[in-house]
Amino acid sequence: MKQIIEKSGFNIHSIKFLYQRDVIGNIDWEWRMNGIVGARGTGKTTLLLQKLKKLQKEGKEVLYVRLDDLFFTENNVYEMADSFRKNGGQYLYLDEVHKYEGWARELKNIYDSMPALKVVFSGSSIIELSKQKIDLSRRALMYEMVGLSFREYMIMTGVLEFPVLLLEDILDNHRNIVSDIITDIPVLKYFKNYLKSGFYPYFLEPNRDYLSTLEQVIRTVVEVDLRHIEDFNIANSKKMLTLLRILAASTPFKPNISKISQKVELHRHTVLHYLQYLDKAKLLRLLNEANRYISRLQKPDKIFLDNPNLFYALNPEMVNIGSLRETFALNQLSVKHEVFLHKRADFFVDNKYVIEIGGRNKETKQIKDLENAFLFVDDIEIGDKNRIPLWLLGFLY
Repeated sequence: MKQIIEKSGFNIHSIKFLYQRDVIGNIDWEWRMNGIVGARGTGKTTLLLQKLKKLQKEGKEVLYVRLDDLFFTENNVYEMADSFRKNGGQYLYLDEVHKYEGWARELKNIYDSMPALKVVFSGSSIIELSKQKIDLSRRALMYEMVGLSFREYMIMTGVLEFPVLLLEDILDNHRNIVSDIITDIPVLKYFKNYLKSGFYPYFLEPNRDYLSTLEQVIRTVVEVDLRHIEDFNIANSKKMLTLLRILAASTPFKPNISKISQKVELHRHTVLHYLQYLDKAKLLRLLNEANRYISRLQKPDKIFLDNPNLFYALNPEMVNIGSLRETFALNQLSVKHEVFLHKRADFFVDNKYVIEIGGRNKETKQIKDLENAFLFVDDIEIGDKNRIPLWLLGFLY
């Protein structure tokens, strides 16, 4: 226990407050149990340590613990939490919970028997509380942490401070909004940098190679994190990496599962299962048309990479600019909006807005007779009427 406390103190002391991100939703930090999930590398650990550092300065008794620590080869979480509570502990933050077998049961027991303890746990996006044998849904409030928006990237690089925008405001008032942003700022230059290396906060470490780090993160997700999913065969990790590289060279596209299964030498049903896993791990996005239910063993209507940075990490020699644009738009829109495919355009948002994505020379004739239809255009600073700069979608969160 002493070693756990020492590690916690070191980690909390070392964290910096360059910028404190929000999770999706207004988290109630004083609720007895909160869960934060998100893709590896999006900043969950940093958020936990920043919050604990603030609580510690307020005189609170805090403890940060990674559940993949060797301490838990001979000890369990419940007993550790109970010891912390008995010695005046108030705030217990548990990281990487998905790497601890039986984590949900022990968290339930902590919640039920230690009402004075405030617990926050974090883990991979692959966590599904509904599949746990112990139901935490009535106890833990769940939140998601996503990668950086273009707006956050601009803030963290010291370029611009600007509030979150509503999609409706962008659609109705984009010219006035843009005029407040682009003054003396080469926004297109920063946007291109963001598309390549701005979705994860690794760029804040100047001595770190961004794309090499991201490539290693992808490997870790496939080779380590996914093994905690029930029925996942770790022997197929290399085939999943091959699958990702194939998809990176061709997404977004309507999948031919039979051809993909031949290329990666996996059964069709296995490929469909693995696509679901990669979607939950936030490496892919599986998209369908509105009002169409897709079971686990049916192919999605279209497959996207999760975010534009993944193109450069997985297949940098074959980055298609059209795919990059669509992936960015879907990624940013999906955080706060419901997005489906549209039969005549790219996306149908909130069952109301038709969104088409294109380059600066693309015209609106494809959507001219559709209601609530907008064209988001790359390589322009300012738009006109229903032609809107693509980069502005990066200010939605």
